[in-house]
Amino acid sequence: MIEQAREFDAADPLRDYRSRFDLPEGVIYLDGNSLGALPKATRERIGHVVDSEWGRDLIRSWNPTEAGGDWIAMPQRIGAKIAPLIGAREHEVIACDSVSVNLAKLIGAALHMRPDRKVVLSEPGNFPTDLYMVQGSPAEQRLAGRDAILDALDEDVALLMLTHVHYKTGEMFDMAALTRAAQEVGALVLWDLSHSGGAVPVDLDGCGADFAVGCGYKYLNGGPGAPAYAYVAERHHDALVNPVSGWMGHAAPFEFSDEYRPAPGVTRLLAGTPPILSMAALESGVELVAEIGMERLVGKSRHMSEFFRAAMAEHCPDLACVSPQDPARRGSQLSFRHPEAYALCQALIARGIIGDFRAPDILRFGFAPAYVGFEDAAKAVLALAEILDSGEWDCEEFKRRAAVT
Repeated sequence: MIEQAREFDAADPLRDYRSRFDLPEGVIYLDGNSLGALPKATRERIGHVVDSEWGRDLIRSWNPTEAGGDWIAMPQRIGAKIAPLIGAREHEVIACDSVSVNLAKLIGAALHMRPDRKVVLSEPGNFPTDLYMVQGSPAEQRLAGRDAILDALDEDVALLMLTHVHYKTGEMFDMAALTRAAQEVGALVLWDLSHSGGAVPVDLDGCGADFAVGCGYKYLNGGPGAPAYAYVAERHHDALVNPVSGWMGHAAPFEFSDEYRPAPGVTRLLAGTPPILSMAALESGVELVAEIGMERLVGKSRHMSEFFRAAMAEHCPDLACVSPQDPARRGSQLSFRHPEAYALCQALIARGIIGDFRAPDILRFGFAPAYVGFEDAAKAVLALAEILDSGEWDCEEFKRRAAVT
């Protein structure tokens, strides 16, 4: 298996991109679906922003300067760079806030656009923040299993809100079919792309989507807590009401008017001052992903995940794969169920192989094609097989839960 993996690596058209990430020596990183690796260019970019734009030009950098600056335009500029990765037009995407905050804004906007409807429909087991945002809104939450979503769509539903790629299993919804079904009953649709953007093919405009949000720190490699992004289809721009009406979403924020007047288009989704250092890191990560291109990323992801799935079936048959068998129906990850998944994950980490755990019993491996190699995947499988066979995981050290699991 190792020799086959090396052959695949030798033929990999993305193999040179690995050197553009700052990966620790001796670490196999299979958790890019939670936090992307550090692009080397990001360190240089942050240094420039700190030393030249902030350090030397100070507040002048909100406007264009010789060093760069133009901080005020970063949300729109970065959004425009994300747009092609998710099948959107440049003026439909903006980088801002967090996924949670953007969900709250778009849930509120949808309720305003459907004043006679109060129901937000989602699925049980959706990522918790998605459900919590509904529970904190004026909406009525309705949950339906994946096989029952179509039946749960009716004229009371204001918004269908789903995560495109499920965070635990990696199972992918049929975005086009569900968007069409929701709109046929007059509902709007909000897609969470946190495990999709930069990992799987997404065509928001082609599917006729209404709204979307996504994460900047997973496959886009924007850094821990990186700003998120939001999408609003152009046809909704004039009707869009942001319930978090902060000054940066004002049509003329530096008029300092007492009365709120929304900016045109997706810019009205802005609220507070953008975090410039984090935005600069995100822009660096997005540029690298855009340079590689989604077609090449997806092609390698599917090849690698299939290689990993077959190797797991051969060497770790006691772990049940809970991800779809068809790589076209899942994200860039594979998940396995085991009652001691947490301890297994910690035992792997002790060997320098970083995957992750999702309660109560999911061991999850992410494949970020820009920097993960086939030999990495093969070594991870063989190490896990040794850990299982030897019982290495069965100790207090690996079973003790940390604050972040």
